[in-house]
Amino acid sequence: MAKIAFIGAGSFGFTRTLVKDVLTYPLLEDSTIALMDINSERLKYVTRAVNKIVGAGKYPTKVVSTMNREEALKGADVVMCTILAGGVDVWQYDIKIPKKYGIDFNVGDTRGIAGIFRALRTIPVMLDICRDIERLCPNAIMLNYTNPMAMLCNAMQRATKVTVTGLCHSVQGMPSTFAKWLGIPDGEIDYLCAGINHQAWYLELKHKGKDLYPQLKKVVKENKKIYNEELVRNEMFLQLGYYVTESSGHNSEYSWWFRKRDDLIKKYCSPAPGAAWNPGEYAFILNDYANREKNQKWQKDIQKWLDDPNVDIKRGGHEYAASIANAWMGGELFGFYGNVPNQNLITNLPKEACVEVPVFASRGKLNCVHVGELPIQLAALNNVSAATEIMTVNASLSGDPEMAFHACAYDPMCAAKLSLAEIRKLTQEMLNKNKAYLPQFKSVKI
Repeated sequence: MAKIAFIGAGSFGFTRTLVKDVLTYPLLEDSTIALMDINSERLKYVTRAVNKIVGAGKYPTKVVSTMNREEALKGADVVMCTILAGGVDVWQYDIKIPKKYGIDFNVGDTRGIAGIFRALRTIPVMLDICRDIERLCPNAIMLNYTNPMAMLCNAMQRATKVTVTGLCHSVQGMPSTFAKWLGIPDGEIDYLCAGINHQAWYLELKHKGKDLYPQLKKVVKENKKIYNEELVRNEMFLQLGYYVTESSGHNSEYSWWFRKRDDLIKKYCSPAPGAAWNPGEYAFILNDYANREKNQKWQKDIQKWLDDPNVDIKRGGHEYAASIANAWMGGELFGFYGNVPNQNLITNLPKEACVEVPVFASRGKLNCVHVGELPIQLAALNNVSAATEIMTVNASLSGDPEMAFHACAYDPMCAAKLSLAEIRKLTQEMLNKNKAYLPQFKSVKI
């Protein structure tokens, strides 16, 4: 019998989906599912949801609900993490303070100065969780869904002995769109992807052995409807030659090219006809979260799901976590894209970086695939992002606020808009605002 702990279980959509997938595996159906969250209301809702899934499948599963992290982790084999450190009330300052300096964020949860400060707040919490894992379940694997993915995983992988990999949807999500654009049956595209989280690249795209890139380039270039669907990513593809994984809104804030002037924001980051879900509107996700909290929409949505007598217990095909857990416990070998230490996996990215590459999970082990060199134009962008991520982690692990400033100084969004002196002033304001969440710094003065 496996024990699977969900830390931050109140992330209802994630937990519900992952539990449903986990219990479809015969090896895992008699697991103990330990649900832990610091929010009692969210924990109550998600516990009801998990029990509903267990009942619908008539699974011999034990469900434990607790606000005590040690109780949830003790003896766990797999730990799934979906936390948010500081909540929406703190996240808003990651977006609003840089805006005063002319820096316009769409999401602000992955990189840029907003992502840097989310990392600085979250790394101490993640390291505490890992120290509990080292003590209470040292052989467990930690599957992290919390952003900023690369920085959090980098810190945990460098500072603890826990086996950690970070999971995202972006790599496996886009091939269905390629298939739609190219008139290929879904599921028939083969690909190789590598880079860093939210900025990985499809190095190969093939259908029945045929290179799809010439056809994709022609379609994106000539079909305005398809071009508009992913303005930023399609423009990057046409200019750089390879397709990037994460959505246009996210990617618009990871480089110098799309958000440094109002006319560029209007051209590339405003909804075009047929644009995908998040083209790049200012504070898009923050505003959605805030409205859901204000209107209690999340409670209403959950209650609606709980009241529905129909329960879909079929395994989904989008999330990796359940299949990794099954392989880790001795089930079938499973290949996925994970965020792992760069142990000579991508040779022209820093060895200290956390990279996103193919990984195979087996009993008690992760086996990472050597990719080699990225094309130089892709490595150049990845290296800038990876450097800011490494400096952020260095700042957090050492408690050095000056290193946090250095990370911000090399952030492409900051560098495109501000002088070094202005970046220092912005960084100081962000340090002051986040002081209560930065126990690793003896001083926040820079």
